[in-house]
Formats: sequence, C-alpha cells, structure tokens
Amino acid sequence: MPSQEAETIVCRCEEVTVDQIRKAIKDGYKDFEELRRYLRISMGPCGGRTCRLNTLMILSRETGVPVEELAPGIFRPPSMPVSFKAIAETGVDDSEE
Repeated sequence: MPSQEAETIVCRCEEVTVDQIRKAIKDGYKDFEELRRYLRISMGPCGGRTCRLNTLMILSRETGVPVEELAPGIFRPPSMPVSFKAIAETGVDDSEE
C-alpha cells in the first residue's frame, strides 16, 4: 500500500503525485525541465506557481543536490496573471474598418 505522502498531489493542474515524480527521477529524469516535459509539471493554468518549488524540493531530496543549485526551469508566458480590464484598456478599437 502506497504511503500517504507518495499519493500527495504536487501539481494540482496536471494531478502529478510525489510518487510519480520520484519514479521519474529514478527512471533518469534528473532536472526540472526533463520532469516538466515528461510529467507536464507546471504546464497547467498556474504556470508552475504552485508546484515548481515543491517539485524542486523533491528533486533535491532524491538526487542530493541542494535546491539552490538546481535550475528552476524556464518561465513561460503567462508568467503573471493579467486582468481582463488590462486587456480591455489597450486602446485598440476594432470597430473602425
């Protein structure tokens, strides 16, 4: 029976568990970008804001490399939420054609 920690969801957007991350690391995925491409970690709507650090901490624990020495991956847009108001106030008027 899997432990409760193993079944804990790290990436809520893609429903990736601690156990899936550990297994991927044991299978040879040794950096965040590899884990991201393999498990889709941080590819959901949050863009990694909720799972990136937790994934890096698991990677650090499993590989013995300090978190500070791990590459945090590439931040891809949208990296910051944008309000609809900001988009609406762009000043572009498509009605004049």
